[in-house]
Amino acid sequence: MENTDCILEGRQVLEINEIMSILPHRYPFLLIDRIVEIERKRRIVSIKNVTINEPFFQGHFPGFPIMPGALVVEAIAQTGGVLLMPEVPDRHKKLMVFTGIERAKFRRPVVPGDQLRIEVKVLNWKPRVARMEGRATVDGKLACEATVMCQLVPRIEQGTQGGAAEAAPAVVSEE
Repeated sequence: MENTDCILEGRQVLEINEIMSILPHRYPFLLIDRIVEIERKRRIVSIKNVTINEPFFQGHFPGFPIMPGALVVEAIAQTGGVLLMPEVPDRHKKLMVFTGIERAKFRRPVVPGDQLRIEVKVLNWKPRVARMEGRATVDGKLACEATVMCQLVPRIEQGTQGGAAEAAPAVVSEE
C-alpha cells in the first residue's frame, strides 16, 4: 500500500485541522487533539486533553466525572486511523470501522484535567484489515491498554441506500 502522496510524509506533528482532514469524526466524537509522533505505517502518538466540558461528563458520573473506558478505547482507534488512513489511496471513499477489541484493561480513571498520551503500534496490516495495540497513559501512568481490530468499508453517502451514512461492516478474516 505505498502512497507517495501521503499527508504524513516527513511529518512528526499534526494539528487538529489536519487530523480532521483524515478522520470523519467531529464534535462531540473526535477524541484526539494532536499528533506528536509518527512513524509511518508503524507507530503513532496522540494527545487528548480531557476537560470538564466533555459532554459525557454530564452523566458519567454526576459529582464524580470519569471518562468512559469505551471512549478511551475509541481514542486509541482514532489515533490508529490517523496513522493508517493516509496510506489508503481512495481514503475519501472508505471508513475504518471497529471489528474487535481484545484484552482491554482499564488501570486508572481518566478525569477532567488529565492529558491522555495515546501510543499505537501496528501489529498487522493487510489491504482491508488492521490489528493495532494501544496504550493510554496519564503522567506516565498506564490508564488503558487494548488491542483493536478494524476494517476498511465503503462509505455510502447521505441520500443513498435509504439515507445510510456508512456501510455495515462485514467481518473478514486477515487471510
